[in-house]
Amino acid sequence: MPEDRGGRPAGRAACLALAIALGLSSGLSGCASWLDAGTAQTQQLLGAPPAQLPRRLLLADTPFFPQTELQCGPATLATLLGAAGRPVTPEVLSGEVFLPGRGGSLQIEMLAAARRHDAVSTVLPPRLDALLQEVAAGHPVGVMLNLGLSLVPLWHFAVVVGHDLDREELVLRSGQTREQHLPLRTFERTWARAGHWAFVALPPEALPATASLAAVREGRIGFERAAPPARAVAAWQAAATRWPEDVVIGMGLGNSQVAAGDPVAARRSFARLAEATDSAAAWNNLASLHLQAGDMAGARRAARQAVLRAAAAEPAMLATAQATQAEVEAASTAATTPSAGPAR
Repeated sequence: MPEDRGGRPAGRAACLALAIALGLSSGLSGCASWLDAGTAQTQQLLGAPPAQLPRRLLLADTPFFPQTELQCGPATLATLLGAAGRPVTPEVLSGEVFLPGRGGSLQIEMLAAARRHDAVSTVLPPRLDALLQEVAAGHPVGVMLNLGLSLVPLWHFAVVVGHDLDREELVLRSGQTREQHLPLRTFERTWARAGHWAFVALPPEALPATASLAAVREGRIGFERAAPPARAVAAWQAAATRWPEDVVIGMGLGNSQVAAGDPVAARRSFARLAEATDSAAAWNNLASLHLQAGDMAGARRAARQAVLRAAAAEPAMLATAQATQAEVEAASTAATTPSAGPAR
């Protein structure tokens, strides 16, 4: 997986060479037809921008950390975390995301470090319009760019903080520049050479405006592994407000509530999910929680539903559901069997 190399003297030279190669000099206007190649997203965006997207926008209050040698990863992450209300310096983050042996930071380290600082990192769709809509929602977007060539890459992290459709440019926190105005077409090419990779880092209570359901699930699963249970609850609750009948999100919410020591809330969550989706996993966990609470009737009903659903449509859950049902029946039998009197 690629690592950033922003801030190096060679990187600055590469940026200049790239600008010349891409025809940013006014003297290269004759190359316009060649420059249109590889900018389909830009052309589509400018031709038919999303209806609610402002023509011009700048998140001016986004923090800025000038990037030093090889440190565009930590600086980018510090920018995103500061905007999310989790202030931390690039120097602190450097030990978490900078890999000296690789001369930079990996995307996976960026995502993981954000989660350790009480922010849910979520990968965005690989679309230019999604980036702009995310910024319009008030969320700065971290991006990886390749400022070199496909065969000679020069990886670089930056933060998108605004756009101007009339001027056909993005505004980024990048390198030593607080507001770098980069032509949309140039951005698209350099972003495409880095795999169209972008992410946001937001408080657990917030949701990305454009991320897919699969990306939101993945981001919250990763956050749950790094966060205290109560913070995981907050993250899953936010997702459940948008996708109330998603089984993965519902199970994440219920399980995190159990881990946070709130079985009553967990029972409510699993009950809602089970009734809405007939999920065998939800019925199974609900049965276990009813059993723990001493509600034998509720436990038997939920366990029976779990087995029926698993047998009909979720065979991977069948053995677990049957084991839970056996546990419930054994506990129910023990509760109704009179105890023997004292030996004589």
